[in-house]
Amino acid sequence: MYVADSRANAAPSARGTTGATGTAARVSAGVAPTVLALGAVSLITDVSSEMVTAVLPLYLVTGLGLSPLGFGLLDGIYNGFSALVRLAGGHLADRGGGRHKWVAGVGYAVSAACKPLLLLAHTLTPIGLILAADRTGKGLRTAPRDALISLSSTPENRGRAFGVHRAMDTAGALLGPLAAFLILRATVDGYDAVFTVSFCVAVVGVLVLVLFVPGGRGPDGRGSGTGTRERTAVEPPRPTLRAAFALLARRDLRRITLCALLLGLATVSDSFVYLLLQRRLGVPDRWFALLPLGTAAAFLLLAVPLGRLADRVGRWAVFLGGHGALLTAYTLLLTSWHGTALPYAVLLLHGGFYAATDGVLMAAASDSVPEQLRSSGLALVQTGQAAARFVCSLGFGAAWTLWGDRTALMASAVALAICAGFALRLRPGRSVLEPAQ
Repeated sequence: MYVADSRANAAPSARGTTGATGTAARVSAGVAPTVLALGAVSLITDVSSEMVTAVLPLYLVTGLGLSPLGFGLLDGIYNGFSALVRLAGGHLADRGGGRHKWVAGVGYAVSAACKPLLLLAHTLTPIGLILAADRTGKGLRTAPRDALISLSSTPENRGRAFGVHRAMDTAGALLGPLAAFLILRATVDGYDAVFTVSFCVAVVGVLVLVLFVPGGRGPDGRGSGTGTRERTAVEPPRPTLRAAFALLARRDLRRITLCALLLGLATVSDSFVYLLLQRRLGVPDRWFALLPLGTAAAFLLLAVPLGRLADRVGRWAVFLGGHGALLTAYTLLLTSWHGTALPYAVLLLHGGFYAATDGVLMAAASDSVPEQLRSSGLALVQTGQAAARFVCSLGFGAAWTLWGDRTALMASAVALAICAGFALRLRPGRSVLEPAQ
């Protein structure tokens, strides 16, 4: 859906006299084909997954009558269960000598297979097991996919590469809720139809991965394409689990992981944000599936610009700025303002938060991880963040059940401000704070 800007930075006279240099400049300024192919896979897969995500809160709370605590448990499983398998997925991809594509493919296939099973589940336990299996697939694929993006990019344009991928991914997140909304309006058994169509779309995503994503570790199948910047004279670490955990001895990666964990503890699930908006504004049930469109639209528009900004001014500043946007969104939900602009402002800030943090965090972590352990290193950061968000979903659901939604959100806002203060003090070193030279 998006075409990378591959214009060279070299002057016209330089292009004619320095062929190799000019080619390198053009590659550095653009985005590798592997990134675009993975973006297409993510776009299609997100159409499938977001169709389910858009209707799941309403289906569970209104249709099946779950309490906020019960929904918090399921939402925690949906968002945090993948933490248990992300390290396994990253390790398998690294140990396989560049089998990132195939480990990711297994993850996509597992998630696709779970979609039709939702047609058979109508109680908490089987739904929880299906969501756990779906997130297992996500856990397997996320680190290898992000490693492919990282290895196909240079340090100078890594933020842009992740921004382009996240923009394409979010285009699917934009189309998914819209498709769910149209299906719910056009069919009698709307939820069953949504789950069925979601499965069909997910299968298409797996086929696109198999047919169009290169199987090598870099854009040409031979290497990462990152040049000599990331090569060292020392023997590279072997891709073992011990070597993966030993990466936490690196100061920057350890601090990035700790900050992601702390901030994840105060990041309220998207589903809860949409439920809060619905309650504040009295949004009818039939329009609920459209609320994620606001977040997706903002994410889509801001992912590439903020990725490029992170390459220029430093990734950590953009990352913390995104959490500032999220804190502002929480504050707006806590005020007594009920104007028509409230949902637009909250969803814009919510999407801006993801645009400034999701791909930017992976770009920052990539700077601190060697090529041979790229999947494992990114999985460490993702695992800490996913586990923290699992805890946050459980805690927020329990607080909502015991004390009400407003008190629960206020506690989350205070916790986010405190964790952001710690993250500011624990910021990584200059390699992450400053743009690549």
